[in-house]
Amino acid sequence: METKTIMLACSAGMSTSLLVSKMQAAAKKTGVDYKIFATAASDVPNQLTSAAKPDVLMLGPQIAYMKADMQKQADQAGIPMAIINMQDYGMMNGAGVLSAAEKLMKAK
Repeated sequence: METKTIMLACSAGMSTSLLVSKMQAAAKKTGVDYKIFATAASDVPNQLTSAAKPDVLMLGPQIAYMKADMQKQADQAGIPMAIINMQDYGMMNGAGVLSAAEKLMKAK
């Protein structure tokens, strides 16, 4: 089974880095192996057009205002996208955000 890739994006990619760690811990607990990484919103276009593009894009709530533009880019790349639930983000609920990403990948 190929490893799925989950990309989180925020203003600078720093606030989502802690969430990445929480998501990796949650994935390890359930025995799944995902590549999960954080990036700055400005790097999303590069990531979506790279050979190793992600399977799902999750936006931090602080960049929700960029949703329309990011959705257009994600649609062009053929990957699902959603905004991370504000409560899960604030609580750094890695398991909750991981579950949301998995639902998006299954719906694809």
